[in-house]
Amino acid sequence: MSSSIPAPRSPDPAAWVVIPLYNEAGVIADVVAGLRPHFANVVCVDDGSVDGSADLAERAGARVVRHPVNLGQGAALQTGIAYALEHTGCEYIVTFDADGQHRVEDALGMVRLAREEDLAIIFGSRFLDDRTNPGWIKKVILKTAVWVTNLTTSLKLTDAHNGLRVIRRDAAERIDLKQDRMAHATEIVLELGRSGLPWREYPVELLYTDYSKAKGQSVLNAVNILVDLVVR
Repeated sequence: MSSSIPAPRSPDPAAWVVIPLYNEAGVIADVVAGLRPHFANVVCVDDGSVDGSADLAERAGARVVRHPVNLGQGAALQTGIAYALEHTGCEYIVTFDADGQHRVEDALGMVRLAREEDLAIIFGSRFLDDRTNPGWIKKVILKTAVWVTNLTTSLKLTDAHNGLRVIRRDAAERIDLKQDRMAHATEIVLELGRSGLPWREYPVELLYTDYSKAKGQSVLNAVNILVDLVVR
């Protein structure tokens, strides 16, 4: 999924991309290759993959941090955020999915908006326009997850479980995720809401590809979100 966006004169050194990675050997090299012309620092947290995903990400130009065993997406995200914050040049963190569903164009637009309007947090939302068609089953589940999340946090979002976010350093320093599985998406909203820092939603398009559908991610991830919300 190499990006068609014209590459800048030099990649942005201050916006670090963090990608939780688990068994995405089929697409991760393209995901990293699409990001690298625009972002100098792409960090993949390999969460115990057994398909060579980490090596492919590294060869494509990513920094790779490895979990020896699978700990869950929340744990991988926390590891990646902590790693980025160890570097003084990191001003923003972009959380980005490994499966090819997020667009580089949207990440760039969100970082630009954060800088222009001095925003600490930008949440990507697939429900601010009609470009994304997740299918009616997943849409109902995701809307239910939004309702539950909005009941338990101070933020009123239209898409609470979108993995594409831009988080300024001062906001990222307040994140301490304990939920390892999909419920981390509600936990991160709760923690960012408590910060009281300025935030905004941004319309993004999610690409539900043949690859992601073949892996069963479209509906299964949404079901996992609801299960984790209930049992956490």
